[in-house]
Amino acid sequence: MSHTVAFADLATSDLTLETVYLGGTQGNTADDALAKLLPVGNQGGFRYKRSPTADRAALVVLFTSGTDIDWPDELDPQTGIFTYFGDNKKSGNPDLHTTARGGNSLLCNAFEATHATVGEREKVPPFLLFEKAAPGRAARFRGLLAPGAESVSADDDLVAIWRTKDKLRFQNYRAKFTVLDVGKVERAWINDLIAGTAPVTSAHCPLVWRAWVKSRSYEALIAPSTTIVRSKAAQLPAGKADQKILAAIHEHFDGRPHDFEKCAVAIWRMMAPATATCDLTRPSRDGGRDAIGQYQLGPAADPVLIDFALEAKCYRASKSVGVRDMARLISRLRHRNFGVFVTLSYFNSQVYDEVRSDGHPIALICGADVVNTLKNNGYGDLAAVKGWLQTLFPPAK
Repeated sequence: MSHTVAFADLATSDLTLETVYLGGTQGNTADDALAKLLPVGNQGGFRYKRSPTADRAALVVLFTSGTDIDWPDELDPQTGIFTYFGDNKKSGNPDLHTTARGGNSLLCNAFEATHATVGEREKVPPFLLFEKAAPGRAARFRGLLAPGAESVSADDDLVAIWRTKDKLRFQNYRAKFTVLDVGKVERAWINDLIAGTAPVTSAHCPLVWRAWVKSRSYEALIAPSTTIVRSKAAQLPAGKADQKILAAIHEHFDGRPHDFEKCAVAIWRMMAPATATCDLTRPSRDGGRDAIGQYQLGPAADPVLIDFALEAKCYRASKSVGVRDMARLISRLRHRNFGVFVTLSYFNSQVYDEVRSDGHPIALICGADVVNTLKNNGYGDLAAVKGWLQTLFPPAK
C-alpha cells in the first residue's frame, strides 16, 4: 500500500519517492494536490515556478496522466529513463516552440544547456516527476529528473518528431530524462529554489544533482523488477482501446499467419533498433526459426554482431504459446545466439517459468508488448495501426 500525505500537510512536506500526495475534498480545482504541494499551478503537463523561458524557471514539474494514447509518457524503472512528450500535441500549430504553456521552449533550453558548460547546467531547473493518482486530484511523486541519459546520445535525448492528425503534419518533442538516485527531495531545498537560490548553491541540494551539474554524470535510480514471470493479465492489454488494436492486427493476418512474420520482424526492429540484418526463412523449411538476424553491439566502426533467431505466432489473445511452440525455438539456438519470440497472445506460465528458470536467452514479446511498442512509435490508436498494417503488410491480391 502506498504511503500518503494528507492535503493539509502538503505545503510543508518533503517529496518522497512513490508517495501519494492527496487532494482536497471541495470538488473543484482547489483540490489539486500539486498546487498545494508546490507553487506551480493546477493545470497542464508542464508546471513551473516563474517563467519557463531560459534561465528563469526555478523548478519544473512534469505531470503525466499515463493515459494519452497518442503521446505515451513512459518510465522504465529498470533503467531509470523517463520518456516525456512536449506540449505541441495537436495539429494546427506549425511552430514547435510556440505553445500555450511554453513547455517545448523550456525543453529546448534545458537540453541545450545540458550539453553546454557547467555554468549553463547550473541554470537548468530541477525537474520533478509526478503522475496522476487516486483518489481525485492526488499525485504520486516518481523522482527527481535530470535532462538526458548516459546511454542516450546528445542527438537522441531531445528529438523533434513528426505526427499527422486531421490530415495535417506537425512536430512535437520527445525528451529523455534520467531519474536520479535520490529517495527524498527535502522541503528545505524546494524552499530555497522558490526563494530564487540557484539549485547547486543551496546547502540542501542533493549530491546527485551537484554531480550532474559538475560533470553531467547520471547516477540513475535503477530498480530491477522482482517479477520474472509475467501473469496472463500482465501480458495482454488491459484497456478496451488497446484490446481493439491487438484484435485488429490478428484480424489483418487471419488466414495468412506466415505474413505475420514480416510484421513480427518490424515490431522487433522498433524495440531493438540496433538490429542489423533480419531475414525471413522459407515457410516450409524454417525449422523453428521464422527469421534469422544479427544484433549489433559496440562502435559502428568496429561492431560485434550477435546472431539471433526469431519465431512468430499470430495467435488470438485467448490462445497461449505452449511448451511445444517454445521447444522448437530453443532447439535451434546455438551457442552465443539468442532468441526472439513474438506473439499476439501470451506465454503460458509453464513456458515462461521454464525459459527464465533455465536461463534461455530469449526475449518474450507478448500482445501487450506489441501494442505498447506501436504506441511508443506513433501508432497510438486503431486508425493509425490499421493504416500502418495496410501500408506495410497489404493482403496479397
